[in-house]
Amino acid sequence: MGGAVTEPVLSLSGVSRSFGPIEVLHGISLALAPGRVHALIGENGAGKSTTMKILAGYQPPSSGDVLLDGRPVAFASMGEAERLGISMIHQEFNLAEQLTVEENIFLGRELKRGLFLDKAAMRAQSRALLDRLQCRVATDRPISDLSNSDKQMVEIARALSRETRVLIMDEPTAVLTRAETSILMEQVRALRAAGTAVLFTSHKLDEVKEIADDLTIMRDGAVVWSGPASELDEHGMAEAMVGREMSQLYPAKDGSPGEVVLDVSGLTVPGYAEDISFTLRAGEILGIAGLIGSGRTETFEGLAGLRPASGAVRIKGRPVTIRHNWEALDLGLCYLTEDRKTRGLLLQKGMRENLTLQALHRFSHGLLDTRAEEAALDRAIRDFDIRGSREVTVGHLSGGNQQKLLFAKTMLSDPQIIVIDEPTRGIDIGTKQQMYEFIRGLAREGRAIVVISSEMQEVIGLADRVLVMRQGRIAGELTTDTITEDAIVRLAMGVGEPKPVALAKELTE
Repeated sequence: MGGAVTEPVLSLSGVSRSFGPIEVLHGISLALAPGRVHALIGENGAGKSTTMKILAGYQPPSSGDVLLDGRPVAFASMGEAERLGISMIHQEFNLAEQLTVEENIFLGRELKRGLFLDKAAMRAQSRALLDRLQCRVATDRPISDLSNSDKQMVEIARALSRETRVLIMDEPTAVLTRAETSILMEQVRALRAAGTAVLFTSHKLDEVKEIADDLTIMRDGAVVWSGPASELDEHGMAEAMVGREMSQLYPAKDGSPGEVVLDVSGLTVPGYAEDISFTLRAGEILGIAGLIGSGRTETFEGLAGLRPASGAVRIKGRPVTIRHNWEALDLGLCYLTEDRKTRGLLLQKGMRENLTLQALHRFSHGLLDTRAEEAALDRAIRDFDIRGSREVTVGHLSGGNQQKLLFAKTMLSDPQIIVIDEPTRGIDIGTKQQMYEFIRGLAREGRAIVVISSEMQEVIGLADRVLVMRQGRIAGELTTDTITEDAIVRLAMGVGEPKPVALAKELTE
């Protein structure tokens, strides 16, 4: 952990922030000291992102002071904050998709040799930065070709390339594997040892406990706890975040699966999955586990008409052909994407437009019935506990509220078979509990649910039955009595001997 506390390099004193008449931050005070990692945690919508944006110069406070080296400062822009040594790694990738990795790392700070760009130097320095992160991606590849985890590593490399006094990290591990997260943690420790002040946010409380020296917890736009991170365990952090007891995270598995509603035989998605066969019953939650790259997502994208696929599919005993996602929707099968920000929602539009987009036929009789749309939004806000002004664009909602809106959008078309890919990625523990209740509630209504998740405890806690995938095939099936970490890992790795639990987590996350 970090050394003795010194004078803060960057701090907030009594900062409030309003958007129109709505105050979203209420008197926030927070201090970042050199050579220490300060964790900032809270539920989605607690005000963390706004707090970070004020610290990084993206937004000014409505009242209160931002202090740099003890003196009030008003950043004209994020660029000015960066020039003063304050960098931010965003949860939403802030990369130019059509530019290469090296062009993104040095964007706005290009190295020159006389009048010309020094491409060789930028390439060499980019390679060195990525090697620090053990990221093997080629520096001349376009960002659009990269996986989400590689994009995150490029974001981190870009921050490391600057002379950074303060590094603000907004959910940096949300899309990283456990191995990649371990590498990132090594870099955070190195930055701390070099005297950098680090602000670290994460919904993974074990990471917070592992890395943080200081801790601030926010709820409803205010600080509810602040002090040494060593004073709270993970359970205490969770309860402070949500303001309630968190002992029952997963709802009871009290359903009674009914008739088979989906029968898949020999499903093949070229290049990703082969000969996938399974059944799904009404009122059942089927978990899909496996290592990253096992073909989980691609299999169900193929089933839902989002990728080319072949094989036999029956819905309620009737043979069906699904070539496009709208055909799946017409058949009552809906796929809820893992990538809500680029494939699930229109971030520049409002809640109403996003909610009804997939079911516009229900609100159009020659002209669009906006009054009916508003009524549907009222119901969605109530039923899914969506918090935030209905006037703002969806991109300004917290991650948890975006995910709730995506659920509401999905349910508006009244599907009977629902595939949910990574239902709680980037979501705080309180909202996770709500999402688990939503999912189990859908099963109790008799809907058939598939949950694809990289979080093994999530699969174990939610699923009535689990299929484990390995290298594009189903490696095995586990029923309620046999769903354990050990069993999932053995199937995912293709080995017969049990693996220790610590290794199980390493291999599957």
